[in-house]
Amino acid sequence: MKKNLITLSFSSALFFLCLFSNSNLVKAQSTPGTGPELKSIYINGDSTHCIDIGKGEPVVFVHGALSDYRSWGAQMDAFAKNYRVIAYSRRYAYPNKQVINDTADYSFTVYARDLVELLQKLNLGPVHLVGHSSGAYTALLATMDQPGLVRSLTLGEAPVMSMLQNVPGGDTLVNNFVTKAAIPAAEAFKNNNDEKAVKLFITAVMDDSSYFSKLPEQVRAGMMANTLETRGSVLNKNIFPPVSCDDLSKIKTPVLLVAGDKSPLFLHSITKELNRCLRNKENAVLLNTSHGLGYENPEAFNKVVLSFIDKH
Repeated sequence: MKKNLITLSFSSALFFLCLFSNSNLVKAQSTPGTGPELKSIYINGDSTHCIDIGKGEPVVFVHGALSDYRSWGAQMDAFAKNYRVIAYSRRYAYPNKQVINDTADYSFTVYARDLVELLQKLNLGPVHLVGHSSGAYTALLATMDQPGLVRSLTLGEAPVMSMLQNVPGGDTLVNNFVTKAAIPAAEAFKNNNDEKAVKLFITAVMDDSSYFSKLPEQVRAGMMANTLETRGSVLNKNIFPPVSCDDLSKIKTPVLLVAGDKSPLFLHSITKELNRCLRNKENAVLLNTSHGLGYENPEAFNKVVLSFIDKH
């Protein structure tokens, strides 16, 4: 199992897609002068971009792979009615200007450190962190490192792959993904065929070989603008630092685990393990929803997350 997890670690970041819904992408790309100002903040040696709207306790959104701050278009206005809302683009995401090089570090330890410095630089105090997919993994690591900066933590199907070590059949779950998606997609990236790599992963996730081609052109363009991190990840190993059940049991911050009822089995298995290990947690399952969560079912997602945040 350990060997399989190592094999998956350098490529699994590619899988955790955060697709843009067409309406959300349009909303976030409003005409200059009519929408929220896109700010640039210098953290950890690079500039990152964010939207900062609303007033009140801060809520910080952390997107997954193949996406950027725009993926939270269905959440920004709804949350900004009562909270200060910040959605930022993680390292290598649009419209940031980082480039791939031989010394770049694509580990989620770096992404978590970026998030911590962002919170400190904006002097936000304890925040409500809301993360999706690999963004949820980033938010989890940041919370473990600096719990005093986090008032509450929402994890939307965080890919904590080390949790599968204790799941019956976990080996099979990992092997299926590696052989059907990770390896062929990694090869496509190495051959500079980014679109093929993305299509392979979407096919594996959605079990539909035509899914990518059926997406609106604007949605596909948004995804293809965010392949830099995933491309770099295929050349690196051990980008996901392991998290143990013992690590999770030490978290005192209130945690909400959000899952889709139609999400892949391995994500359900990870969420169950997180639920078993965390002490101060709640659960929410969104009906008729897969891994997309907040963009597939924004009404249900916003309702459960806002309710959780309101309590804390």
